[in-house]
Amino acid sequence: MTEHLAREHTEVHFSVMHPGWADTPAVRNSMPDFYEKMKDKLRTVEQGADTVVWLAVAKDPVTKPSGLFWQDRSSVSTHLPLAWSRTSRQEEDRLMSHLRTLEDKFCN
Repeated sequence: MTEHLAREHTEVHFSVMHPGWADTPAVRNSMPDFYEKMKDKLRTVEQGADTVVWLAVAKDPVTKPSGLFWQDRSSVSTHLPLAWSRTSRQEEDRLMSHLRTLEDKFCN
């Protein structure tokens, strides 16, 4: 979505980020087995929030292309190798069209 919005609205700078796995109530409660196995490796809430706060206030991100995916204050690949997360332009267009239909239905 971010890449699509960046292409469509060039007057706005878009960024998206992943906080990494952080020790939050949501992780503890919704994925208890994962939490038990990984609790000593999880980030703090502050570490998870670092990049989103940095994106909001720092000057460096807006000097980079709009639509990037960030983690740990660095732009990273949007699609993980072997994750089959890549979509076609047509799939992106269909998703955005559907979202606009929902927006019209519920927001107008």
